[in-house]
Amino acid sequence: MKRTVLAVVCVMVLGAAVAPAQDTIIDSVMKACEPEITEYCSRVTLGEGRLLACFYAHEDKLSGACQYALYDAAAQLDAFATAVTYVATSCHDELLKFCGDVQLGEGRVGTCLLEHKAEAGAECQKAIADVGFEMVEETPAAK
Repeated sequence: MKRTVLAVVCVMVLGAAVAPAQDTIIDSVMKACEPEITEYCSRVTLGEGRLLACFYAHEDKLSGACQYALYDAAAQLDAFATAVTYVATSCHDELLKFCGDVQLGEGRVGTCLLEHKAEAGAECQKAIADVGFEMVEETPAAK
């Protein structure tokens, strides 16, 4: 359980650029862990991993549903981190050439890479296709 909570904290920090996917993961943890949040963590100010720290402090009292949600979130975020690493490694030259000056965060580098996909080498294009990396238009309701 300690590894799961730590993995969730680490990957949430690394994967912050993918807000829609992250929101879904966070929502599922919040729903599954609602009783624990109410009982043990209701006074925790959300943000900067404080809720996960509360879960960690009360790990012996977490329900199976909450533990599973945390485990599932860690697994999803681990898969995301692996995909990002694969694309970043395969597209290293393209990232430097086309996106080197792009400010990090909020998916800007990923968007830049996709905007230059047609100009990318075969290895980079394959990595993008392998992980299903695609442009997603954000709608006002999604914000």
